[in-house]
Amino acid sequence: MWSADRCRVGVARGRSWQTRPIETVRIDQWTWGVRLYPTRAAATAACKAGHVKVNGTTVKPSAPVRVGDRVTSQLGPRLRDYEVVRLVDKRVGAKVALDCIVDHSPPPPPREDIPVFRRDAGTGRPTKRDRRRLDRLRGRS
Repeated sequence: MWSADRCRVGVARGRSWQTRPIETVRIDQWTWGVRLYPTRAAATAACKAGHVKVNGTTVKPSAPVRVGDRVTSQLGPRLRDYEVVRLVDKRVGAKVALDCIVDHSPPPPPREDIPVFRRDAGTGRPTKRDRRRLDRLRGRS
């Protein structure tokens, strides 16, 4: 019937479904479909805000994306760089989404170990000494 790399053309007066290969897909559809963003609205908002680039150019949500394009997306503090391997116009499962992209992103920065102030549960309110330690950890002196 239809797979992730084909889309439906339509039904008109009794004609059956026809399929054709996908040549281009909207960038907001593709980023949502390969699970870069949790909702289509979030993908559209990211494009409108200028967080998504195709081949180095900031694009509108309706910009077409093709196989072989490089998509750069600002996801939180990280800059993610993907190569389009397969086009999808519907949301796909996580395993299929991995087959649609090649991740060229740099590795995430190492996490810094942040000192943690621990108290035993059930010991009541923090003492004045505990509050001062917390303030020192939080940078409030």
